[in-house]
Amino acid sequence: MAEYLKKTLFLIPVIVFSLISITFYLALNRNNLNELPSALLNTVAPKLATTPLGSKEAPTRADLIAPGMKFVNFWASWCSPCRAEHPLIKKISLLGYPIIGINYKDSSKNALSFLDELGDPYSKVGADEAGRTGIEWGLYGIPETFILNSDGLILLRHAGPITSTVFEEKFLPVISNNN
Repeated sequence: MAEYLKKTLFLIPVIVFSLISITFYLALNRNNLNELPSALLNTVAPKLATTPLGSKEAPTRADLIAPGMKFVNFWASWCSPCRAEHPLIKKISLLGYPIIGINYKDSSKNALSFLDELGDPYSKVGADEAGRTGIEWGLYGIPETFILNSDGLILLRHAGPITSTVFEEKFLPVISNNN
């Protein structure tokens, strides 16, 4: 019996090490290591618990399942990368895609000044002052942009500012394949 116990105790560290190794391998063996994983891809977008920002209506569930592709962009006035990506957000809007803006953990006054200064490309914009909607959507930080289809399914999540390269290499293929 003592011999059996010794063999069993010897195997426990080997099994634990093997399980840890498999976990690390699976975590690191993604297609693109620069891409943050999202459990929400190909699932229905979470609810939007926002309040109106300025004179525009706050977005609702109906906006997420409206016909056609749409973008949901989380941003804030205090976010430098949000300021850098804003011209591309405006260009996407000019292409005819509705963009739902979610102002994240920001004051209404600062958010409205940001939009007055840089332009307001959003079809609807809501304030997420407490950050609850951001938590529901699994934000890592801002800016983050999601592309949704007519059913409200999340087709793409991009963490970080949108650049011309990101738009051409990540967004256009999704838009082209889903129109």
